[in-house]
Amino acid sequence: MTFRQRLGRWDVKYSPYAYIAPFFIVFGITGLFPILYTAYISLQDWDLVRNSGTYIGFEHFTWVLQDREFWLSLRNTFSIFVLSSVPQVIVATVIAVLLDQNLRAKTFWRMGVLLPYVVAPVAVALIFSNMYGDKFGLVNTFLGDVGIDPILWHTDVLPSHIAIATMVNFRWTGYNALILLAAMQAVPRDLHEAAAIDGANAVRRFFSVTLPSIRPTMVFVIITSTIGGLQIFDEPRMYDSTGTGGANHQWETITMYLYNTGWGKFNFGRAAAVAWILFIIIVGISLFNNWITTRLVAGDKPAQRSSRKKVSR
Repeated sequence: MTFRQRLGRWDVKYSPYAYIAPFFIVFGITGLFPILYTAYISLQDWDLVRNSGTYIGFEHFTWVLQDREFWLSLRNTFSIFVLSSVPQVIVATVIAVLLDQNLRAKTFWRMGVLLPYVVAPVAVALIFSNMYGDKFGLVNTFLGDVGIDPILWHTDVLPSHIAIATMVNFRWTGYNALILLAAMQAVPRDLHEAAAIDGANAVRRFFSVTLPSIRPTMVFVIITSTIGGLQIFDEPRMYDSTGTGGANHQWETITMYLYNTGWGKFNFGRAAAVAWILFIIIVGISLFNNWITTRLVAGDKPAQRSSRKKVSR
């Protein structure tokens, strides 16, 4: 073989690795290394002055798991996650279906649902925290006009979670709606026309044609909403002026607990342990979602094979 031929074989064989290498190099520096270094710090009694520590094993993890404030933050995180992610996915799906219709000024409406995502989280939190004020908030003023007693949005647990979940839904519903809309537009229109000819109404076409076709995208939206919901920080921290999660930790999330432990109490070893516990929780939920996704895809294969057989006949 000539040198040019040998160089061509090397190019075909090794160039794909060179193309993807920058991503893995950047990920290793900015992603993998901090994760491993955090694991190292979590096993140390870290001294900020000397920037070094003494090995103490899993004492930080034991202390965190016995701390009542950690379990309160875990409860708050999952509560806010359920109140935000579930309605968020449902409303985003409805908005995507409406935007998928033959509307006038489609671009205007699609840009409109994305505007809340562009607004800074701090601005959203400041506006909504004043709307949900205990004494002079806009929501309580409206409730008083219709004869309903004011709600203590910054004192009671569930009302504070609902208020924070509203902020999250306001920012992310339009973003998820556009992702689902892109998946809906990729569904062949022939399937909708065939279902309409068979007598299926709009609701039946949605559940029998649209929803099964966008199932992978729906799973992606659910997984990303789950990960984002477990890492929520900006909205609960800006919900009041102190940023501590309430006087009784009513709305303190795990990320806030991590931040307050690291930068409030300057205990980086314990904060690193909290970070790794959160990392394990997210990985576990992601693996569970991956298991569900695999089962859903496996359930689609028989239907796909039967449809192919019908087409071949």
